[in-house]
Amino acid sequence: MKATQLNAKSVSAKLLERLSEHDEVVIVMHDNPDPDAIATGWGLKVLVDETIGLPTRVIGGGAIVRAENRHMVNLLDPPIELVDDFDFDDRAAAILVDCSIGASNHVLTRQRIQPFAIIDHHIADVRNTKAPFVDIRVEVAASASIIASYLREQHIPPGAKLATAMLYAIRTETCAYESHYSALDRMILPWLMEYAEPELLAEIHNAPLQRSYYGDLLLALQNTFLYDDVALCFLPRADGVEIVGEIADLLVRCESVGRVMCGAVIGNDLLVSARTQFPKDNAADMIQATLKGLGGSGGHAHRAGGKIPNVGESASAVEKVSNLLRDRWLDVCGVERKRGTRLIAKREIVQNLDL
Repeated sequence: MKATQLNAKSVSAKLLERLSEHDEVVIVMHDNPDPDAIATGWGLKVLVDETIGLPTRVIGGGAIVRAENRHMVNLLDPPIELVDDFDFDDRAAAILVDCSIGASNHVLTRQRIQPFAIIDHHIADVRNTKAPFVDIRVEVAASASIIASYLREQHIPPGAKLATAMLYAIRTETCAYESHYSALDRMILPWLMEYAEPELLAEIHNAPLQRSYYGDLLLALQNTFLYDDVALCFLPRADGVEIVGEIADLLVRCESVGRVMCGAVIGNDLLVSARTQFPKDNAADMIQATLKGLGGSGGHAHRAGGKIPNVGESASAVEKVSNLLRDRWLDVCGVERKRGTRLIAKREIVQNLDL
């Protein structure tokens, strides 16, 4: 263990002092980790490495799904591991990052392990948590901002690649009307810019896309229906997980559209993303009510997502679940059930097939 002088008055010092009682640290990201989970886990590992020096691993389940996220990982090479399972030692401290309390999409839940610490920015009810250390700041744009503040408190430079990852994480968490920046974010952004590489950021933003992505995009737009100011899009099948959130981000920018839900069957699961631009709405609560009794969900005031596992492979089973979600989402949005209007008129689709 390193003998390092800590900034004793800081939040990060309290975490590090508690961690020093353990033999190792396991940082757990949510499944299919996004840039915020990756940057947060990476930054926390650097913090531990440079201070108390405990053996530290950053793990997550699933895969890196969006093209930009895969490109970010290829370019920046963060020290993360994607695992199907993990053996936790009793002397290891498990830290859950960028994942709300009660979420089921991480390895700790599957192994029924209580985290030692939780560091996150999602909306959550912390009353029942038993973790010794909890730092949840829902007003902050990204979990990466919290960890960046820890590094800054301990006077640890993030380095070019980590700073780039953190900046990209904050950027991805502030889109689709989730565009608030707290005082912490505003302090951290210029600090990270001192170290980040603009060229790498630009390259990540312009990641190459697979041809199947454009097929999913076309089908999604053809299957989008409008109900007053609500847009709904359901795909019976999609090749890429990323299309669900990206279509939701795209549709909420459409004139006269204020709320969006997009879903697609990936493998045997139905993935759902929701967006709202209204200040009084809470997308996390809205998607939770829509998926009640069907699957899990989580998110923010204006962006949220969820999953219904094992919906079945038959077209009738998928249609039944999709219709139920449509009715529930319209109820949550206060829109009377009626026949939807296609975003793109069917005659326009048919007339242009042979062009």
